[in-house]
Amino acid sequence: NVPPVLHQGQGGMLGVYLSPRYATDHFIYLTYSEPGEGGSSLAMARARLVLGQGTASLDGLQVLWRDPLKGKGGQFGAQVAFSPDGQYLFLTVGDRQRMTPAQDPDQAIGKILRLTDEGKPAPGNPFEKTPNAKAEIYSLGHRNSLGLAFNPTTGDLWNNENGPAGGDEVNVIRPGVNYGWPVICYGINYDGPPVGSGKSEMPGMEQPIKYWVPSIAPSGMAFYQGTLLPGWKGSLFTGALAGQMLVRLSLQGNKITGEERLLQALSERIRDVRQGPDGALWLLTDSDAGRLLRVAPAAN
Repeated sequence: NVPPVLHQGQGGMLGVYLSPRYATDHFIYLTYSEPGEGGSSLAMARARLVLGQGTASLDGLQVLWRDPLKGKGGQFGAQVAFSPDGQYLFLTVGDRQRMTPAQDPDQAIGKILRLTDEGKPAPGNPFEKTPNAKAEIYSLGHRNSLGLAFNPTTGDLWNNENGPAGGDEVNVIRPGVNYGWPVICYGINYDGPPVGSGKSEMPGMEQPIKYWVPSIAPSGMAFYQGTLLPGWKGSLFTGALAGQMLVRLSLQGNKITGEERLLQALSERIRDVRQGPDGALWLLTDSDAGRLLRVAPAAN
């Protein structure tokens, strides 16, 4: 009972997330590129996972949110993070390579949304009473966020974001804040000209807490809180696609104090990073022969 998916370009089955109450409700949330006339759109659905003896099915699948934009072009975003209290979910929506709509509050693309667990605009969102603005928008001015997670130490929502040629970012996400794309950027367009204003800073637009030039293409991210790898506890991990590595960022509160580049000898595009219940780091690689990797202490 998997929904129809258009696997093309950067589209496909984009994310699988457990409900914060999975132990009792058995819900999983899916993000994917939904086929439609003229291309595809980003959709988020919820279904109950039913497991039998050697069988599994998605029962009662319901599309909770979909972007009305249909067309060709990638950068769907499609990352989900649940608030620490489990009450709301946050969804990244990429700019679909349209660029300027990321600044338009009447369009969802290029935004981070805050929704109820049924896909409705969460109460108290910063634009809920603003005319000609979508009530689900939490922050704007994003290009393509492939990492989204809550910092368990501070309770703040963090994202990472792919720039064009340079200008990948890590941000602390605040309600109603404009993160600048495509007006400001530390990178340039792929063919060489500057992005937007050609500036990296402008009043009223938030600065990243870290950026990469040249690009590493950051992907899934996770804050490590386990005990299996005690030297890494409290670190932020992100995969890197173009960089083909795992990046460990050391933190002090909401500041990044150091960077360590790991697993470069694998020469693998790291698509996602999660902490498992065993305390290990689990990685997905991105290739036709993609692999699931477990990172744990070497055996003595």
